[in-house]
Amino acid sequence: MFLHLLFFSAIALCILPLLPGMAGIILPALSWLPHSLTGTTANAFSLHAFELVITWPGIEQAIGLSLFTGISSSLLALLFTFLILQAHWQSPRWQRIERWLAPVLAMPHVAFAIGFGFLFASTGWLYRLVEQMGFSTQGWDAVVQDPYGLGLILALAIKETPFLLLMSASVLKQIKVDTLYKTASGLGYRHADIWLKVILPQWLPKIRLPFYAVLAFGLSVVDVSLIIGPTRPPTFAVLVWQWFNEPDLTLLPRAAAGALSLLALTLLVLLTARVIEHAVLNIWNKWLYSGANQLRLPGKSTIYAILLLPLIVTPLLVLWSIAQRWRFPDLLPTRFSFRFWQQELAPLWEYSYNSLLLAVVSSVIALVIAIGCLEYRDRFQRQIPFWLITIPMVIPQLSLLFGLQVTSHLVAGQHFWLLVSWSHVIFVFPYIYLALDGPWRSFDRRLTQSALSLGLSQWHAWWQVKRALLMPSIWIALAIGMSVSLAQYLPTQMLGAGRISTITTEAVALASGQDRRVSAIYGLLQAVLPLIFFSLALVAGRCSGVQPCKAKPTNSKAQRSQSIDSKSMNPKIVYSKQTKSKTCC
Repeated sequence: MFLHLLFFSAIALCILPLLPGMAGIILPALSWLPHSLTGTTANAFSLHAFELVITWPGIEQAIGLSLFTGISSSLLALLFTFLILQAHWQSPRWQRIERWLAPVLAMPHVAFAIGFGFLFASTGWLYRLVEQMGFSTQGWDAVVQDPYGLGLILALAIKETPFLLLMSASVLKQIKVDTLYKTASGLGYRHADIWLKVILPQWLPKIRLPFYAVLAFGLSVVDVSLIIGPTRPPTFAVLVWQWFNEPDLTLLPRAAAGALSLLALTLLVLLTARVIEHAVLNIWNKWLYSGANQLRLPGKSTIYAILLLPLIVTPLLVLWSIAQRWRFPDLLPTRFSFRFWQQELAPLWEYSYNSLLLAVVSSVIALVIAIGCLEYRDRFQRQIPFWLITIPMVIPQLSLLFGLQVTSHLVAGQHFWLLVSWSHVIFVFPYIYLALDGPWRSFDRRLTQSALSLGLSQWHAWWQVKRALLMPSIWIALAIGMSVSLAQYLPTQMLGAGRISTITTEAVALASGQDRRVSAIYGLLQAVLPLIFFSLALVAGRCSGVQPCKAKPTNSKAQRSQSIDSKSMNPKIVYSKQTKSKTCC
């Protein structure tokens, strides 16, 4: 009964809201608004809002920038991922690379964008270094807020590559790269040919969903574009966000039409990507059978730029947060002060409390629901379709949240905390579900069956066996959920109506022209909190895992014990019928 409740809770909280979300964007785009917004009951349907979008000055350039930056950054991240994998997968360096992926992934996009600006702005640290080397940077074009979005492309590509690397690790283990490599080597293929003609055609379809998530994010990103993206004109997503913030509510249909257009544009790009993938791998695939070629692929040094750049950003945030005087082109500040930390200490406590509360509440709810859905799948062989779970990952946040925000006006009262927490659950749930899906599938069910045969109830068998062995994965999934919640900018702003301030919302607001020192403080705090989450999760996972010990022999007839040794898991779990205790040997 409890599993049924969790399963239907997932549908009610995370799936069904997509329907009013779509209705809440389509109806306003057709010039229909709720009475709570307009104060009138008469609303005539029309396409006037779409006419306003089409005739907006510079709309072609804004859409072109979104397509150029989103597609280029996603393809560049995919290219970086493939080059790094083919260069390091079968080498001893790969284990070290995997260990470094966690801290890089832990840094939110906003914190990285702020540090990226400190590094590559016209007065950034990179330009200071060039000046100190004796070269003049006068007249150099900066890559931060440049008119072509080159800085935005580079930042998104670097930030999304670790995510694709992490997703690719499990994929390459599934397709058994080592076996494929040995077989192809025996047929005369060299390293580059094996990866291009044997591994790539199997890796690309399996990495499709993470790549679509990266592509959709690049096309619709708002917070990073506000910090380092082009401004005149901005990207289409930023332009729609500016329309949404217009004080005149009669212009809200224009914002709805823009959000719906952004959704249609994203879906069209995703469909085009699917068609191109099918054509390259199944129609224009003669390159797969052209035999061995003497090709060489770069990539050995690419990983250093991907991993080192986010690590360089953090010291820059620290320096700017305590810099009192830092003239150009000095490499280091000439005066240091903690005055800005003291100045921001009071609001920092409030924003940190709001961020942590939202992260804990939404992540715990999403974690419980995700575990319930996975257990429901294992028990009854029924599940929510995978593509339906991942919809919040592959459609623009702005489009979905616009519909949810309009729909929320139909509910009487001001429940901002409830709405913001609910929106965080919607976007956190897919990530936690994906993080736990692999460990749940790899768990050996014979362990639970043996525990049941020893007299344990279904609940005690799950709690004492399955939960105990999967606890490290559960802690990591919880840390991932909290990090995702902490990075949510649009859900907090739109459904909170600006009344709930978090570290992320303040970081984005302060990064658009305020004092660099204050921006560095919020960016640094936003970067440190997810790292703390992952560190605590790793420590908790080690402490809560099954620890090896000696099982004490007993001759008592009242106690009946049995060892269970699984081929896939080394620990032998010993159960006692009287004490229901668990030891491991």
